[in-house]
Amino acid sequence: MVDMADKEHKELEEGMSLRLDFKKLRKIASGEADVIPAVAQDAQTGEVLILGYVNELALQTALKEKKATFWSTSRNELWIKGLTSGDFLELLEVRVNCEQNSILYKVRPAGQGACHTKGANGKARSGCYYRRLRADGSLEAV
Repeated sequence: MVDMADKEHKELEEGMSLRLDFKKLRKIASGEADVIPAVAQDAQTGEVLILGYVNELALQTALKEKKATFWSTSRNELWIKGLTSGDFLELLEVRVNCEQNSILYKVRPAGQGACHTKGANGKARSGCYYRRLRADGSLEAV
C-alpha cells in the first residue's frame, strides 16, 4: 500500500500542480548549517541541472573529489551527487558570484542524468528543471 506522504511527495516532485515552497530559505536560515546556494550547470549545453547548497566541507570535498558536492539541508549531511545513483557530475570549474554568496559549478554529467526523478523512459532526467510554468499558472512537462 502506498503511504499518503509518499504519494504527496511524488506529486510534488513529478506532478503538474504548482506548489512552490516559499518557506525553504527561512527553513535553511533557521537551521544550524552555514550554507550558500550552489548551481550546477552543464558546461557543454549551459543547462541548469540542480540548485543545492554548500558549506565549507561540501566545497572542499567538491574540489578534492572533482565531483559536484552539496550539503543536504534536509538530511544535514554531505551529499556527493551520484554517490548512490552513479549519476555523478564531474566538476570542471567553480565560479563565485560578485557578492561571494553563491557559487556556480560548471560540470560534465557522467551518468544518465542529474535529477533523482525519472522520466517516462525510466531514466534520470537530465536536470531538475523539467517543468515549465504557463501564463495561467499551470505546469507542463518540457
